[in-house]
Formats: sequence, structure tokens, C-alpha cells
Amino acid sequence: MLALRLTRTAHLAVHLRRLLVALASAGTGFLLLCALGHALSHPDAPGASALRLAWCAAPLAAAVYLAVAVARTDPGTRPRSGLSAIGLGPGRLMAVSATTTALSAALGSVAALLAFLYLRGSLTGRPPSDRVAADALAVGQTLPAPAVLTLLVLVPALASAAVAHTLRPRDPRPAAAAAPRGYGRFGAYGWGKARETFGAYGRFGARTAATAGSRAAGAMGVPPLERSREWGRVGAGGALQTQASAPHPAPSADGTTQTLDAAPPPPADTTPDAHPEPTPRPQNTTALPWGIAVLTAGLTVETYTGNATGAPAPGTAPSAGVLIGWALTALGLALAGPGLTHLCGRLLQAARPGALRLLAGRVLMEESHRIGRPLGVVAAVAAAAYVTATVYDGDGPAFGPLGTLGAVLVAGCTVATLLTAAVEARHARADTTGALLRLGAPPATLRAAAAVRAAALLALFGPLVLVVAVLAALPLDN
Repeated sequence: MLALRLTRTAHLAVHLRRLLVALASAGTGFLLLCALGHALSHPDAPGASALRLAWCAAPLAAAVYLAVAVARTDPGTRPRSGLSAIGLGPGRLMAVSATTTALSAALGSVAALLAFLYLRGSLTGRPPSDRVAADALAVGQTLPAPAVLTLLVLVPALASAAVAHTLRPRDPRPAAAAAPRGYGRFGAYGWGKARETFGAYGRFGARTAATAGSRAAGAMGVPPLERSREWGRVGAGGALQTQASAPHPAPSADGTTQTLDAAPPPPADTTPDAHPEPTPRPQNTTALPWGIAVLTAGLTVETYTGNATGAPAPGTAPSAGVLIGWALTALGLALAGPGLTHLCGRLLQAARPGALRLLAGRVLMEESHRIGRPLGVVAAVAAAAYVTATVYDGDGPAFGPLGTLGAVLVAGCTVATLLTAAVEARHARADTTGALLRLGAPPATLRAAAAVRAAALLALFGPLVLVVAVLAALPLDN
């Protein structure tokens, strides 16, 4: 009941995103039912029916991925302070989000079943005139209810399970005493886990001054405890407070000196902090080498399979080896997406950046774990579209209207997932944007930074998509 109430009282944008999940579930369920219909119409060709069912894995994965992205941006199931007192803790909110996703996907599955029955003539009594459609819809044959129910439940079950796994409550990680040194940033040694903030560069001079003062005090033989008292301390804002910046004594009327009211420096405390600051969340860029390795493996498998079987004839589907190669290629691009986005942000800040490039680069580095993976998936879909257009030379996809439906589903779900991730990233940095506006940053500068980010991502991912697509199309174009 709580999931139904949250669904009913949600905003229009939330309803539109859930409607996209229902449409994706409807299209995927219809393709699965058509694969079942082809198997019933051609009992002597189980291999072709199994290949059709295997090709339904791409729209199925795209629909589940969209459902997870929509659930992450749902404001109704976002944890808030005080909800645990009324029984709405992280676990309960996760269950509500999974239930809402299951309801949206189940609505799409019901729509897919009604469309399938209508097209095959079970509801109107008119059989389809197209023979190809009749073969895919199993006209005149009885549909096995267990198989139909299994295929229709597949999308809601997988989507709700993926949402529950993504939004599951996690125990807070203990703060580390020091950032470990290891192979992190694009394979470079010594990259720490802590993020650099906007004020890191501004506080560099203060840290340098503190270090120089400490070394000078050590050279004069001042003990460490007296050194911290005499030479100063670093305040909460990162500014160095020394004796030179301390309040000076003011002369009184009788010629004596009086000290102004100032808080004395706190005594040095060598005990560890009872409430240490939480460790910043590490960037998800260590998967870049793995993504490159998986991408290379996918291109290798596709090249070997394409050279062995040759180009597929128009009207036929590529082999299972090509499907495995494309799946590995898409997985490699998805794994490498966050690292490439992080690299793009660092390249924007190279060679004495101004305020615009610095802001754009910092935002890309901060949001690389949110938009990097959807960008990699979109790049994989764009490369697959280029390969399909190159191999078939305008003859159309392998399955005719069903193949077109599958391609539209995959492309639409991936683009919708990318846009949903962008909305999530925008909501995550809403406080930072508001602070910049209060400090006097013009809105035109923020829009220009967004345009710079989009141009930088296009300049990096565009050639990458073209190279991957050309390499993938070479063995299939012979």
C-alpha cells in the first residue's frame, strides 16, 4: 500500500520516468513472446529459435538498466532523517522502491501480452495477413501458459532484483587513518583515495608556510609541542594562524600594554580524534584497465568469429560468437566509461586552466562515477548501430520489424538512462550550484561550463566510438 501511495502522489516527471520503464518492459516482453511464437511455429529449427531468444538479452539488459537508473532518481524512496523512527529505514525504502519498479514493469508485461494476443487474432478473431508475422506470432496454435507466464515475469523479476541489489543498505566503512598507496589513477602509482576539493589549491600556500615554519623551529631546537604553540596552528578554514597574525597588545593611557580579548590557543592534544572525518568516497576509475582488457577481448572474439563464418546474409542474424563479442565489447566500454570521464575532466584542467575549464573539469571528475557508465553503454550502442548499418548496407536488420523494435528499444533505453543519470548528477550538485550563485557566479558561466563538459565528452568518446565500430565491422564486411 505504501508503494501505491508513493506512486500516486509522485510528480509528473517521476511518472514519466516510470512510464518509460513500463514501455521498455512492454517492448521486451513482446519480443520474448515473439521468440516463443517462432519456436512454436518452427519445431524443426530449435537453433534459430534459441538464437532469437538470445538476441532478446540486449533489450532485456537495457530495460533492467533503465529501471535501476529510474529507481535511483526516485525522490519518494530517498532516505531522509527521521524516517527510521516511523519504520521507514533504508531497508524498508529499498523494498518500496523494488515494489514500485515491479509494478511498473508488470504493467508493461500485461500490455505486451494484450498486444501479442491482439496481433495474432486471439482477441478479434482476425488472423494477420503477413506470413512472417504469422510465423512469429504462432497463429492457430495454443500458447503454453507456463512459458508465457515465465517470459512475462522475467522483466519485472530481474528489474526489481536489480533495484534491490543496487539500493540495499550498506554498512558505513570505517575511516582510514591514511590513504593507502597503490596502483590507482590510470595505473599510476601513489594515487590516494581522497578527492581534491576546490579549496585545495587555495590552501597550498598556507600549508607551505606551516611546513616552512615547522622546519625552522626544528632547526632552532624548539620541541614539537612548543613548536605548535609558538609558530601557530591551522584553523578550521585552512588558514594558518601564527604569532604575527595574533592580536597585538594595545598600549594603555598610562603607557603600559594591555592584551586585547582573544581566545588563547588550545593546548596541543596528542590523543586521536574521537569523531574523525569520514573518508571521501573513492573515484571509480580503477576499472579502466579492466574495461580496456574486456573491450580488447570482445573485439578479438568478434574478429575470430567473423573471419570463420563471414558476413551474415541479409535477413539472417549474426552468429552466437558475434553476439558474445558484441556483449564483451559493450561491457568493456561500460567498465571504461567512468575512467575515461575522469580522464576527460583532468585533461580539461591541464595547461593553466581558467575558471571555466577548472569548473567544468572538476564537475566531470566529481560525477564520473554517475555518468561514466551510461556514457560507455551509449558509446557501445552507437558502435553497434554503425556496424549494423555497414554490414547490411540498407537491407534492414535481420528480423525485419522485430529487429527494428529491438534496436529502438536498446537505443531508447540507453539514451533515457544517460539522461536520467544526468538528472541525478544535477540534483546531487544542486547545493554546490546554489552556493556558486550566492557567491555571485553568473548563470551564463554555469551554462558555458555545461557546454564545455558536453563538448569535451563528445571530443573524447566520438573518436573512440568510431575506432571501435570500424574494428568491429572489418571482419563482418568481408
